[in-house]
Amino acid sequence: MSQSVLRWAILGAARVNERLMPAIVAAKNAELIAIASRREGAAAETLTKYAPELKAVRTTDTPEQLLASDDIDAIYLPMANDEHYEWALKAIAQGKHVLIEKPMALKHEHIEEIEAAAIKQNVVVMEGFMYCFHPQHAYVQELIDSGVIGEVRTVRTSFSFPMKPARMYRLEKNIENGGGAMWDIGPYAIHTARKWFDGEPNSVTAMAKFIDSGADTSFSGIYDYGDGRYSHFDMSFERARRSEYEIIGTLGGIKCHTVWQNPEEKPVISWWTDAGEQHQVELDKANHFDLEIEHFSDCVLNDNKPALTLADAKGNCKATEAAIQSAKQGITISI
Repeated sequence: MSQSVLRWAILGAARVNERLMPAIVAAKNAELIAIASRREGAAAETLTKYAPELKAVRTTDTPEQLLASDDIDAIYLPMANDEHYEWALKAIAQGKHVLIEKPMALKHEHIEEIEAAAIKQNVVVMEGFMYCFHPQHAYVQELIDSGVIGEVRTVRTSFSFPMKPARMYRLEKNIENGGGAMWDIGPYAIHTARKWFDGEPNSVTAMAKFIDSGADTSFSGIYDYGDGRYSHFDMSFERARRSEYEIIGTLGGIKCHTVWQNPEEKPVISWWTDAGEQHQVELDKANHFDLEIEHFSDCVLNDNKPALTLADAKGNCKATEAAIQSAKQGITISI
């Protein structure tokens, strides 16, 4: 593109806008143009709540009208999980680049459709795993590449928080329609584990607690990556807050204490070796939402490839689908 700033619109009044809206505003290569939501007044309410200083941003209760606007280049899509696929295709059909909040879709076949549409329209589409853009994970990668912990053999991820009454709507839909812990925080737990293995898992064995609505409130399991390499994932709406991963190698291990890192807090990485080394490192503060928006905007403006590919999105969705099938049937599922 010949322009230096990507013009954004937000499609949906989800709570995550508390973080994403300021990120679009803060990015030097991005500008927020508009917000849309089908719920009457929700878009205007979101703008007033999270960015009241932005007087020029327009709001609408008609998302289709927003998608047809010529002064918008990119869409951030934080609608309900089961709506991502439908509205991503609508945005792509209008020639918009799309950053889709995780999960990109509930079926990997739907991501294949999104990919085909994006190729046809020549637009950039990326799944919104903001945590990947925090520098602390690059530091972890450097430790692994140095060989200090040897070959990665096990990854353990834990993501949980006690559900508050205001968020109970996340349990109204069944798991097939995107409700529950798996589709809400599970994508992070699974994606984080996949991040540290070269390749996709061969199979998964999982278990879950389901409630009357068919949504899950807790979900755990193990992915088999072959040759004795495993990832253990755990997520829940019924446990104390956890947002961490641990990587165990043949010579030592690494722990990231806070994956959903608060931008006001310094990230902490611990690592150790069987030889007796013990280290705890504080890194510089960073805002992974800001970095995600800057990255996506740069990809569109300068024709660069996104760090998170559609192949990665399909891999995460396939792994998630298999885990759900395993938990429902009580058997190990090949992927």
